Amino acid sequence: MNELKLSKRLETVAGYIPKGAVFADIGSDHAYLPCYSILKGIAKGAIAGEITDGPFLSAKSQVQKCELTDKISVRQGDGLSVINEGDTVDCITIAGMGGSLIKKILEDGSSKLNQVKRLVLQPNIHAISIRKWLLDNGWVLINEEIIEEDQKIYEILVAEIGDPLLPYQAYSLEANLLLGPILARKKSPVFVKKWSQEYNHWKTIVQKLEQAGHTYENNEKYRELTNKMKLVEEVLLL
Repeated sequence: MNELKLSKRLETVAGYIPKGAVFADIGSDHAYLPCYSILKGIAKGAIAGEITDGPFLSAKSQVQKCELTDKISVRQGDGLSVINEGDTVDCITIAGMGGSLIKKILEDGSSKLNQVKRLVLQPNIHAISIRKWLLDNGWVLINEEIIEEDQKIYEILVAEIGDPLLPYQAYSLEANLLLGPILARKKSPVFVKKWSQEYNHWKTIVQKLEQAGHTYENNEKYRELTNKMKLVEEVLLL
């Protein structure tokens, strides 16, 4: 992977950056996404944000190598703190983190979202945390994608300001939050594969819990997993 050839995961994220946008890529690592988006004519400017020294220096080096220091500002800081007052940022991308961490970044930096028109978010796990945050904060999911790359499955969530309940028409709210309202409607082969695997994994754990002694922890876990299984059954008609 480099500034001209992204992974399938990051290329999918790049595809949702609005044409001509200035975007902030949070947790930018080597700044491949900002460099690619500028070189491909997708975005006109970017902020590459990193919290730790190593990735921050890697991003700076990459931007210099691509001769894009006039288009990409590499900044060190926690989450959305890298966006300064006076910056015009149309879009924020956050990829490759857990859903709970992405939610915390958005929550902690909510004051920086006033002029942002689009969020492109790629959680590695717990996308449900992000969907709940979007629902509670007036962001509507305009698209969701699910892809498989190197035997790993990734979800990409794209949101804009709007009526957050719009995509939640089919299925129960709980099922939509867990599986994704747009993904649940599309039911792509990768989607079916992911949730069939999860379902079978939970089923195995539930069977073991049924054989184990009745402790408070076991009973709570049993309730949690059987509830999730019902939500998957609702969508996949298992």
